[in-house]
This record gives sequence, structure tokens and C-alpha cells, in this order.
Amino acid sequence: MQAKDIKPGAVLNYNDAPVLVETISVQTPSARGAATLYKFRGRNLVTKQKTDITLKGGESLDEADFARRPVKMMFSDATDIHFLDQTDFNQWSLPLADLGDAGQFLTEELEGVQALIYNDECVGIQTPVAVELTITQTDPGIKGNSATGRTKPATLETGLIVQVPEYIKEGERIKVDTRTSEFLSRA
Repeated sequence: MQAKDIKPGAVLNYNDAPVLVETISVQTPSARGAATLYKFRGRNLVTKQKTDITLKGGESLDEADFARRPVKMMFSDATDIHFLDQTDFNQWSLPLADLGDAGQFLTEELEGVQALIYNDECVGIQTPVAVELTITQTDPGIKGNSATGRTKPATLETGLIVQVPEYIKEGERIKVDTRTSEFLSRA
């Protein structure tokens, strides 16, 4: 895959390991004859370390031999979260530490979670861009204060704390962006 065709979310084979591309920056040349540089920041799916890759426009990397499979969270314990593969009903376990921020959005009814399978082993998950979660605790809004854009903290069912507008009440379902952990809208 050529550098100009690589998009966020692609999984590339870099130094004999799969790397999930998270961000891309393009540096265009100011001189004639200079090459455009593509800088990729990704995460090695085996070691979980951040990886920086710089390629010229004509260079390319191979796509990693891996699969994405739809999974559903079954349960979690003190150290792991357990998933059920929706296609062949295999069970996968991932340590909580390996999930990073994605673990803050997982609930048993969450749809659209993808397992990243490499060499017949689950090396990570991808959550949907937006998830719906229920507010379990937040301060009540004060009448008359809704005209301004003030926010207040709200604790969600997974333990995540996000800033929500003052008119949002306890027990409501809201949409949260999984990339930034920010309130999007009511569900």
C-alpha cells in the first residue's frame, strides 16, 4: 500500500509486526525535487508500543495479515475482559491494561466492537466512534441556568466521567465520542 493511500485505522506490516495507524501528518516540500513526507503514528498491536513511521510519497508498506471480527463483551473480571466472537463463537480474553482507553466505553450491550485477530490471536479491539452510555450520577441542573453553555461533570455507567451540559439529568442516555471522551448529544 503506497504512503498516500494509507488512512487512519489501517493495519500495516512494519518491522515484522502489525501496526495500527492512528494519526497521519503530511509534510509537503518547499523546494523543487523534494519528496512529500508522510508521517504516521501508530500502535504496535503485539507490544502495544507507540511507533512512528516516516515514508516518502512513492514508498509503500504491506498490509498486515490480520482479520477484524465482530465481538460482543461477555463479562469482565479483575484482570481481563472476555469477548465472544460473533462469527464462530470463539472466546477471547484481553488484559485490562492492554485495552487502554477503549475499556472505558465497553458495556455488555455495545454493538459494533471489532476484535483485531493476528496469527489466530486477539491482539486488540476497536470500538465504534460514538457509543451510548447511561448517566449514573450528576448534579441536578439549576433552573434558569440553561441559557449559558456551562457544563458539569457526569459519571457514566462504566465509571467514565465526562462534561455534559447543565440540562442533562441523571438516568439519561447520552452519546460519547470514543476518540476524545467528549459529550456529543442525547441518545
